[in-house]
Amino acid sequence: MLNVHILVGTMTGIAQLVAQEIELAFAGPELGIDVAFMDALDRRVFEQPGVFLICTSTYGQGDVPDNAKAFYADLGACRDSLAHVHYGVFALGDSTHVGTYCFGGKRFDEVLSARGARRIGEVMEHNASGGTLPEDVAIEWFPQWLQQVCAALAADPAVAAANAGHPGD
Repeated sequence: MLNVHILVGTMTGIAQLVAQEIELAFAGPELGIDVAFMDALDRRVFEQPGVFLICTSTYGQGDVPDNAKAFYADLGACRDSLAHVHYGVFALGDSTHVGTYCFGGKRFDEVLSARGARRIGEVMEHNASGGTLPEDVAIEWFPQWLQQVCAALAADPAVAAANAGHPGD
């Protein structure tokens, strides 16, 4: 079974709604999905087997949400390799904020990449001014991202086994 850990950074609950909708629509016997708020997280979250989906809004002048600040700072201070981590990003933003559009998600992408973590797929950017609901966009986007995850993991059976929580299979 593949495990997807959705890590949520939110100010108003929209990113939480996106994560919950993904969990409700796709969790099942072959796909474990758990949702965790970033409030109490640190880099040890990446010791869990599975892949990670960063689902975060952008706040203020392109900042990560308040509940994600300590986690983001911990990752920034981390000097350990996160090369074993595979992740994706669903970033929420508003294109009317031209200079900081979706920066919450982009900041997490940068800090994880700098530690050697490997992003699967492109950063998904949801535009609050685009006339679509982020949870609807996420439901359409997630299966395509999951296909990319499966392809990336299939390319390296040892990585796939470790991410599924069954080392050595």
